[in-house]
Amino acid sequence: MNNQPLLTVDLVELDKKHFIHPTSSIKEQQENGPAAIFKEGHGVYVTDINGKTYIEGMASLWNVNVGYGRKELAEAAKEQMEKLAFSSCFATFSNEPAIRLAAKLAEITPGDLSAVFFTSGGSESNDTAYKLVRHYWKLKGYPNKTKIISRKKAYHGVAIGATSATGIQDFQNMTTALAPEFIHADTFSVDSVREIIEREGAENIAAFLAEPIQGAGGVNIPPDGYFQEIRKICDENNILFIADEVITGFGRTGKMFACEHWNVVPDVMLIAKGITSGYIPLGAVIIHEKLHKDLIELSEGTLLHGFTYSGHPTACAVALRNIQIIEEENLVENSRLMGEELHKQLKMLQSELPIVGEVRSLGLIGALEIVKDKQTNERFEKKLAPIIINEARQRGLILRTVTFGDADTIVFSPPLVINKQEIQKMFQILRDSMISVMNNLQI
Repeated sequence: MNNQPLLTVDLVELDKKHFIHPTSSIKEQQENGPAAIFKEGHGVYVTDINGKTYIEGMASLWNVNVGYGRKELAEAAKEQMEKLAFSSCFATFSNEPAIRLAAKLAEITPGDLSAVFFTSGGSESNDTAYKLVRHYWKLKGYPNKTKIISRKKAYHGVAIGATSATGIQDFQNMTTALAPEFIHADTFSVDSVREIIEREGAENIAAFLAEPIQGAGGVNIPPDGYFQEIRKICDENNILFIADEVITGFGRTGKMFACEHWNVVPDVMLIAKGITSGYIPLGAVIIHEKLHKDLIELSEGTLLHGFTYSGHPTACAVALRNIQIIEEENLVENSRLMGEELHKQLKMLQSELPIVGEVRSLGLIGALEIVKDKQTNERFEKKLAPIIINEARQRGLILRTVTFGDADTIVFSPPLVINKQEIQKMFQILRDSMISVMNNLQI
């Protein structure tokens, strides 16, 4: 094998020839090559192979919570790999990092969430939860409780179950067949949930599934009282409540977990992303103590669900160190404080630029809408958010758009280590980018 350094042009051609990118335009990749090829990162910054540095305004995929270049996490992985890189957790085999991480998660999650099933990421966590809640109701003597209420604009992953639970039509259109038994309520309508329960019958519904804040659907923040009412409806109808905290967990919203903003404890919580800050793949399903006790009492034989890497010792060791960093460096509080600055900057953009419509944020997750007319919320015929973020990338800022349906949205999710000056720099680049696009399009 040739180990000589490859020129940028060589890497681009190899990328185009051999690398099928996730959630990317294949045609765009083949025409233009990769948008950037990154080689290193530090704090809130990443650098490409040409030496250009960017502010990572999305923490990559909402997940690099403790920032880039944390040697502590590399050391945690190295130390565990040298001792026991991997061992199976099938057939009741176990390992110390998995045990200690499960106990730590039981300690920091709200209420009586107490037992953990490990996965490799958010999609696996979602599909695992769907199987577990249906299995639970089967053991309890309610085998007809199979349907799951999700919501429009929800995103839960790309495994077949998670795709079916997702309420964004574009993701569902990618395939020709979906998993049955998923019903989508209107995004923040309690009445819609009630209507579905009345129509389908509570005796047929296993769970209600929701992100506390919808991420890929546009950073949609619930109105006050919404989740409290949902919790009440679930309790009244013997329906389990699954909170998908894959994006919002581990400090993203200014609380360790977003459901804490509304003092609501789910029966099942799904986590991934920030559990390791993306340094190694890991996810988990955490269930309420009551569910766990019922499973212990009612189960016979083998729980026939598991992944090769469930309870991966190296991943769990990294997660433990990652959570330690979040706690020791007060990153949840920093998310709350810097979230105030992020919201201030969003409001400033809204007041300064005619194309910035609604803005919204909670902690260090936020969004702004691009509009042609603020009063009527009329959109431009051609969506501007993709043009703006391309301009921003040229100027050294990475952000993401949400353009499903009529949406023309720019979203934000920087590392939790970001400081006030870096937020101000991020928004100055965005401001300059938006003005440049407006001038070029004569808006």
